Amino acid sequence: MSVESARRGRVAMHNNNKLKLGLFGSNCSSGRFVTAVPERWSGTWDDNLRLARMADGYGLDFLLPVARWRAYGDQGDYQASTLETLTWAAGLLAATEHITVFGTVHAPLFNPILAAKHEFRMFGVSQREHQGRYEYAQEWIDAVKKIWSPTEIFDFDGTFVKLAGVRSHPKPFEHTFPVIMNAGQSDVGRNFAARNCDAFFNVAGTTIEEQAEAVQVAKRDAQAIGKALDVYTIGVACCRRTQKEAEEYYHYAMVENADWVSVEEILATRNITRASMTPEQFEAVRHEYTKGLGGWQLVGSPDRVAAELGRLASAGLSGIGMSIVNYAEELPFFCEEVLPRLEKMGLREKFRSEQS
Repeated sequence: MSVESARRGRVAMHNNNKLKLGLFGSNCSSGRFVTAVPERWSGTWDDNLRLARMADGYGLDFLLPVARWRAYGDQGDYQASTLETLTWAAGLLAATEHITVFGTVHAPLFNPILAAKHEFRMFGVSQREHQGRYEYAQEWIDAVKKIWSPTEIFDFDGTFVKLAGVRSHPKPFEHTFPVIMNAGQSDVGRNFAARNCDAFFNVAGTTIEEQAEAVQVAKRDAQAIGKALDVYTIGVACCRRTQKEAEEYYHYAMVENADWVSVEEILATRNITRASMTPEQFEAVRHEYTKGLGGWQLVGSPDRVAAELGRLASAGLSGIGMSIVNYAEELPFFCEEVLPRLEKMGLREKFRSEQS
């Protein structure tokens, strides 16, 4: 494989893995585990660099960051320290060979020219109502794609985005656009992804059947306009030699040592507070939240985790972004035990790091 071919494959996240595996949220302290255990993820640059090289060496497909500028509240420690996603991605891409590294931007905070984190009020930016957000986002992505196109100098006169005399060089590598991914749960968000993106990040329901239906709806939306759309989801992984050991550690991290202050701050952003429901209801909601943190639970032995990933693949998903209590310390066991099982299931190819 030539260097240029390898680069094109990395830009497009192109390989023959039927289920792509990535790591989600490692640019943030605590990752996506709202836990106070001392071994929780640091989120430092040194640890991110070590993790990226490790994931690259095992043949994982992507790294996906969370874009934040501050913690959810003033008291909790969850994601209190984060690395800015575009700088993070550029640094990790320079230090790895195969893995795709995404950057995350929020359209209201980035002018399209700068773009070629969630706290909008902190920046003096007001979030639009839901439909209006995507009307703005449509103009924004149209402008970005035009900047990436061979067009030399152009004006852009939209309702929301107005640009004059735009000229941008260099253009994207090999005249290809980066993989564009959008996360959303609403019909409007799904339709936006179908029109404009290569991939759609979605968490739907609590059963494989509900997730499968959501995947099919998204793919049908894309097919109706002559496009293909990959659908991804998120999950939390805790893999140990036995089911009992995995469940005990998960309980230790997410119940016995949950960062309950941060959990309540996160729920408050969704108007879920002690004042909005009965004490019994609130306790049930906050305990339920810690189970999957808004994603699938991959908790168990290598056989159990591989089987659950197989079920997600059977639902039509193209891949999953996983979060781990301590990414770098737990990843070797996961990769050495789970990946061979997925290879036997026909979901992944054996990775050879010498491919370059």
